[in-house]
Amino acid sequence: MPTDKRVVVYGASGYTGRLICEYLREYNIPFLAAGRNHARLTEVVGAVPGIDTVDHEIVEVEHTTAALVEAFRGATVVLNTVGPFSRWGHEVAQACLEIGAHYTDTNGEQDWMIAAEQRYGAEFAGQSLVFTPGLAQMYSIGEIAANICLETPGLDTLDIEVFWKGHPTVASTNTILTNAAFSKAYYLEQNEYVEWPAEDGIYQVVVPGQHDLGLALPWGGTSHPVWFKNDPRVANARALGGVINRPLMLGVPQMVAAALEQMEGKSDAEKFGIIDAISSSIRSETPPRENPRINTSLDSVYASGPLGRKHCVIYGNCNYKQTALLNAFAASHLLQAPPRAVGFASSCQAFGHRELLGVLKAFGLVLDPVVTEHS
Repeated sequence: MPTDKRVVVYGASGYTGRLICEYLREYNIPFLAAGRNHARLTEVVGAVPGIDTVDHEIVEVEHTTAALVEAFRGATVVLNTVGPFSRWGHEVAQACLEIGAHYTDTNGEQDWMIAAEQRYGAEFAGQSLVFTPGLAQMYSIGEIAANICLETPGLDTLDIEVFWKGHPTVASTNTILTNAAFSKAYYLEQNEYVEWPAEDGIYQVVVPGQHDLGLALPWGGTSHPVWFKNDPRVANARALGGVINRPLMLGVPQMVAAALEQMEGKSDAEKFGIIDAISSSIRSETPPRENPRINTSLDSVYASGPLGRKHCVIYGNCNYKQTALLNAFAASHLLQAPPRAVGFASSCQAFGHRELLGVLKAFGLVLDPVVTEHS
C-alpha cells in the first residue's frame, strides 16, 4: 500500500537521520522514518523531543530496489542518509525514479557523484525531478561561500577549505575507508579532473581566524570539483577538509594505511568486511549530541581570477545539525515548489545559495559571511 507521507527519511536511526527527523518536526512536515531495523528506528525516532507533535510513521525495509519502491511509493521526496553511497546509493536512486520522487543525500564521495550524474542525471531530469547529492555541511556551506565569491564576475579559480570540531560518525569513518580502498580523489584544473597525488599525504594549511596552522586532507576530493566542473564561471577548484583536532587528524592517514594493508589482495566483499569492522571499532557508539560552544565549523573560499580576488568565510556551529536542517529545508521547498534545476544538481543549483544561507542563519547555525574583495 502506498504511503501517505510525502517525505521519507531513509536511515532515520542514524545520527544524521535522527536530526533530520527533528527538523522535519520543526517544519511540521509528516514523514516516513525508514531503515533496516524497526526496533532501532522506534528507539531513536521515539527519543526526538516533541516527536508526538508531528505525524510520522516507522517502517522496516530491506535494502533492495523492489522493497524500497514498495515502502516509499507515494512519497515526493526521499532524503537518503545511508552511506557509503557508492555502496548503497544505487538502489535508492532507482527506487526514486520508479516512484517519481526527488532525491537528496549527504555524501561527499566523488566516485558516487560522477557515476550517478552519468547514470541518473538525464532520467531524473526527464521526470522533472532533482537529484541532489552532497546536501551536507561539509560540502554545501563551502558551495554557498564559493557562490558568494562568484557573484563578482571574472573569478574562475576556487580554493576551498572546510574545518569543523567534532568526531566522525561510524558512517563517516566507513566512507573515508571506502573512498581510500575503491576510488581516487580529484581536483579540477582547467575544467578537467586531476588526481590528487597520493604520496603528498596530509597538508598544512592556514586557517582563517587562528594563529595555528591546520591539518587537512583531500577527503575523497569532496563534492565541489564535481559541482563546478560544468559551471561556465569556474575553471579550477580544489578543496581540502579537516577536523580541528591535531592528534585526530594525524591519526587519519595512519588508520587508512593500516586498513589498506589489511585489504591488500582481498576480494571486494572481504574489503567491505574489513572496512565495517574497523569503522565500528574506532567509533562504535553514537557521538554525543552537538554542543554549539564546542562543535564549531569554518568554511573558507578564496576565489581568484586574472585581475580579481575575493575571500568568503562562513563560521558556524553544529555541522550535523546544519546538514539535517539543509535536508529538511530541501524537503519543505520541494513540497511547495519545483527545484531551481532538475536532474543532477548541487544544493545551490537546486535551491539557491542565498536561500540556503538564510535558513541556516534563521536557525542560528551560521554567522553572516565575512567577505573581503580586491579587484
